[in-house]
Amino acid sequence: MSEAGQSVRDFFPAHLVDGYEAFVTGRFGGEQQRYRELAEGGQSPRVMLIGCCDSRVAPEAIFDAGPGEIFVVRNVANLVPPYAPDGHYHGTSSALEFGVMALRVEHIVVMGHAQCGGVSAFAQMETDPSHPPVSPGDFIGPWIKLIAPAAARIGKPDLPVSAEYVERLALESIKQSLANLRSFPCIGELEQRGKVKLHGAYFGVMDGRLLVYDAAGDRFVRVAGDLHAAALQTPRF
Repeated sequence: MSEAGQSVRDFFPAHLVDGYEAFVTGRFGGEQQRYRELAEGGQSPRVMLIGCCDSRVAPEAIFDAGPGEIFVVRNVANLVPPYAPDGHYHGTSSALEFGVMALRVEHIVVMGHAQCGGVSAFAQMETDPSHPPVSPGDFIGPWIKLIAPAAARIGKPDLPVSAEYVERLALESIKQSLANLRSFPCIGELEQRGKVKLHGAYFGVMDGRLLVYDAAGDRFVRVAGDLHAAALQTPRF
């Protein structure tokens, strides 16, 4: 209770308070030492993941990661802009610089997902330039234009825009973001020296499938297909 006699739930979302209470009485108890070590020694994740800010796609949950294991950056449509050092604000680029130069991550993963609103909105705008972006404003429309090079490679969609086309575009956009990563001098150099490896991944929100990019074969391949199939068949009560 506050000094005025108010409950925290009066000025903070109640379900978040409930979630924190469950965390404190559950997971935190088992991982308290880990949090103490992270606080005293700092973070040293081996993996940096660039994902979508879509609330349905939580990297730590998908990869069953504990605290300090993944350095996560999330933005609309999990896009990586090309290297552009100027006076503007670059949230994703600055996070990349920090992850690579300060944390010395060994892997960078770009992870897209099914039913991505940003990718779908770009596809709609390709067929109808007057189509509004994901939400009204000054930023989303210009941001998702980073998908344009990927769209140019696969061609414009037919109307109505199909789910199959949106998925193809999402996968191609992941490949474009990997190319944009290599435009950063520090990343390109470290990759050539074998100090950093770049990866693409794609998560199915509805079915839980995970695809990863095989650069040598220029294809996305299923991860743990047998386990995934068995999980889908397991009754849930």
